[in-house]
Amino acid sequence: MSRLQRDGFGPELFDYVLGASGGPKWFVLAGLDRVVFPEFFRGRQRPLNVIGSSAGAFRFACFAQSDPLAAINRLADRYSHTVYSAKPDAREITLKGLELLDYVLGDQGVDDIINNPVIKAHFIVARCKGLTRFEAKPLQMAGLLASAGANALNRRWLQRFYDRVFFHAPDSQLSVTDPAGMSSQFVPLSKANLASALMASGSIPIVIEGVPDINGAPKGMYRDGGIVDYHFDLQFGPQDGLVLYPHFYKRPIPGWFDKSLGYRRPHQQSYDKVVMVVPSDDFVARLPYAKIPDRKDFENLDADTRIRYWQTVLSESDRLGEAFMQAVHNDEVVSRLKPLPFI
Repeated sequence: MSRLQRDGFGPELFDYVLGASGGPKWFVLAGLDRVVFPEFFRGRQRPLNVIGSSAGAFRFACFAQSDPLAAINRLADRYSHTVYSAKPDAREITLKGLELLDYVLGDQGVDDIINNPVIKAHFIVARCKGLTRFEAKPLQMAGLLASAGANALNRRWLQRFYDRVFFHAPDSQLSVTDPAGMSSQFVPLSKANLASALMASGSIPIVIEGVPDINGAPKGMYRDGGIVDYHFDLQFGPQDGLVLYPHFYKRPIPGWFDKSLGYRRPHQQSYDKVVMVVPSDDFVARLPYAKIPDRKDFENLDADTRIRYWQTVLSESDRLGEAFMQAVHNDEVVSRLKPLPFI
């Protein structure tokens, strides 16, 4: 906060951008997405590290393409109109995800992401160990329960069940420190593995099939990066710039298994350089159902109702993007800064 008060708020202060897991929750951020990369970071020359898991990885795969606005609109439109059968199995949901991925990447997306000279993409994926590597639901569920129990006792013990793997831009220099002590592995992105890595980053256990043996990475079963890094509890280097974090919640949750653990909070040092941009409570209260979208909408709403609701949220979210850019242009951001409420 002292640095921002001294230097003001501008794109040159940031070296990192974070994108959290959360499925359709990110629809509430679509309006911010439509301005952050196409406008706020327009004309940037030095590298910007974008780091995402699951839905965050899909968003950043859009931002690293040559036309980020067109790509993020493709993702928002196709995902929000997704319709499944009455009781979809993992195969059906996986096939829909692959179709979405193919549509978002298009013919040039993979090349754009790999060769982008400024936007350096990093997709977090969990490499499974033990029972979680199997597709059979009873075995996978047993592994999930065991890993949830270990995580409840000590977050570091999660690495007995999963390896954190960063699939990264080929020339990335990113370094990562985990205050919980979990290690990270790094695998360069290539034409042969980018689509698989991105699909794996969003492969929710039980719900979506995992991705086995990704090219260039250690053999194994790869699943949703949010298992390990749901909303992040990490420090990044070597650059000393700030971290911009558009997020749908005011309080981030370190890992997927921490959602029900009220005592599990991020470490302070992980957020020393983070600027979070979040929807206000008043904005959320004015949305249909007074909430942001989530995956339960697939179960609780019929397709037509859900699609109308999600389209409304996508449209309303543009007001957040407009408010953000107005605050930037009018030099109002610093005066509106507040300390992070969860530290």
